[in-house]
Amino acid sequence: MPVSYRGLMRALRILFLPSLALALLVSCETNDQKRAATVTPPPEAMAPAVPAPAAPAPAPPPRIAEQQAPRPDPVTQLIATVEAEFAAGQANYNAGHLEAAKQNFDRAFNLLVEAPLSIRDDERLDAEFEKIVDGVNALEMSALKMGDGFTEQKSEPAPIDEANDVTFPVDPRIKAQAEAQIRETHSDLPLVLNDTVASYINYFSSRGRGVLEHALARAGRYREMIEATLRQEGVPQDLIYLAQAESGFHPLALSRASARGMWQFMASRAAGYGLTRNWWLDERQDPEKATRAAARHLHDLYNQFGDWYLVMAAYNSGPGVVQAGVERTGYADFWELYRRGVLPKETKNYVPIILAITIMAKNPTQYGLDHVVPEPPRPADRITIDYPVDLRLAAECVDSSVAELQELNPALLRMTTPPQGSFDLNLPGGTRDKFLTNIASIPADKRTWWRYHNVSAGDTLAEVAHRYHTSPRAIAEVNNLHGNELIADSKLIIPIAAGGNDTGENSVHYSKAIVRYKVRQGDTVESVAGDWGISAAALRKWNHIKSNQLARGRLLVIHRPLDARDQESASPNNNKSLTHSSLRASSHPAAAPAHHSAQASAAPQHSRQPAAAANKTVHHTVRAGETLYAIANRYNTTVAALRRENGRTADHLRPGIVLTVAVDR
Repeated sequence: MPVSYRGLMRALRILFLPSLALALLVSCETNDQKRAATVTPPPEAMAPAVPAPAAPAPAPPPRIAEQQAPRPDPVTQLIATVEAEFAAGQANYNAGHLEAAKQNFDRAFNLLVEAPLSIRDDERLDAEFEKIVDGVNALEMSALKMGDGFTEQKSEPAPIDEANDVTFPVDPRIKAQAEAQIRETHSDLPLVLNDTVASYINYFSSRGRGVLEHALARAGRYREMIEATLRQEGVPQDLIYLAQAESGFHPLALSRASARGMWQFMASRAAGYGLTRNWWLDERQDPEKATRAAARHLHDLYNQFGDWYLVMAAYNSGPGVVQAGVERTGYADFWELYRRGVLPKETKNYVPIILAITIMAKNPTQYGLDHVVPEPPRPADRITIDYPVDLRLAAECVDSSVAELQELNPALLRMTTPPQGSFDLNLPGGTRDKFLTNIASIPADKRTWWRYHNVSAGDTLAEVAHRYHTSPRAIAEVNNLHGNELIADSKLIIPIAAGGNDTGENSVHYSKAIVRYKVRQGDTVESVAGDWGISAAALRKWNHIKSNQLARGRLLVIHRPLDARDQESASPNNNKSLTHSSLRASSHPAAAPAHHSAQASAAPQHSRQPAAAANKTVHHTVRAGETLYAIANRYNTTVAALRRENGRTADHLRPGIVLTVAVDR
């Protein structure tokens, strides 16, 4: 039905006027409340609160673009991670933990070469890669100049660690027997038997019996020396059992806390008592020097605490820990500190372990140890040398074994004696004159490389040369041989080139330095070996590979072959120049190797270039579609020069191969 304009307005007034009146009323009440709030009435005059209408929600402010935190730069994060790994490797290297250092360095490499980011596309990553390669290579070359690269002496687990980990019950029968026996036991240490000591007697009578018997047998080697040293330093003789508990008389014992040697010195404490620790030596492993240092340390601790139980506790945990316990409790008594729980768990167990071993060792019949036969001392001739010598050569000079020489010289960390200063070399007893006679036939600067060979019946010159990877001519010249006939039971001097590596190949020598190569799609053992100019057998041996297949992305360890000129003049310094450039070039991601890529920087190449200083060497990674002609034009050189610098690699170009290019400065 149509509605007139006047009717419509009347209806609107009816609907909206009451609402308007209500709004005005509320507004007036609100204004009155605001005016009333300006004068605060006393509390007793306050009217009951009247609920006010809910305030409308505030209008949202105009939307402003939210400021997001900047996303972390993945390149910066990667570089930081790599730097941390490299720093950890440097720390391990400086501490002598070479295997751990090598693992750190490998992880740093892997982080870069396996990252989803392309090193070539970011100058920061490229610079970081060059820095890591150069840094690791410099450390590796230092290691090689010192004799053995990233290798370190094998250690023995310290027995004290296992004893500290066990909890054994008290055997009432064993405890009763010990209580009866201890009254008749003579010791220059006070002997106490309680439940803790009795529990360790039970342990060494059962699960730990083998460790105890082995240590008692080895004690025969060192007992006379240790007791004499303890006596000279004014220390109780029965503290020899401290060394037995700590190491079982193993000079190479290493604890989980990195304490080392027969007396388990920490590095800082050892330095304070004059024990040398460097790349070549760790005198914590020298039985005589470490025993002298331990006796003096024990004597100093007794001057501080005046109680041998506290001395033993302080020897284990450090004097500061024991002193703090004494000051905290007011008791200078080990058992009181034990009961009050102010000592570390290992220290609480330490003294009872030594007491248990002492009681059992001094009563062998009661504990079934009387069948243990002490090993006799090892007779040795000690000579002072002022030149480095490889232990393998030294062993051949005296018709001994490398293992025997290492056992006689446990402080020596490397296979080679220190290159500078003097060194006291222990030889098997009665071999001093034999050593001096035979070593005199080896030039002083060859004593870390050359060898002796004892000729057996039927040996031929060719067979001996093959065995040592040298040439018959070289052996004949050094030994003044005029024919191929060898005399049985004679000794041959074997001239081995510096950097020689046992690969099972005749007359082939390899650099000791390691080059890492990342496997590309389609690579096989044969193809990689061919690119590097090495044998597939050598590549398999270095990387423990059995088949011909290679997984993409795998990092391979490679040793560069040395040519004849390098074999004659190679030295650790020469290896450094070879490997520094080759590792940097060939380790680059997606870069396949060229087996002559480093030779240009190692020595003058050809008559066209009489002085190497006139040129500089760069490395070019071949790209898809490139030819030798294009590469030569780019560097203002010739195709013939590229062939000279890179050998047969230049004839088999494929993307990723690295070429060495000599360019004018």
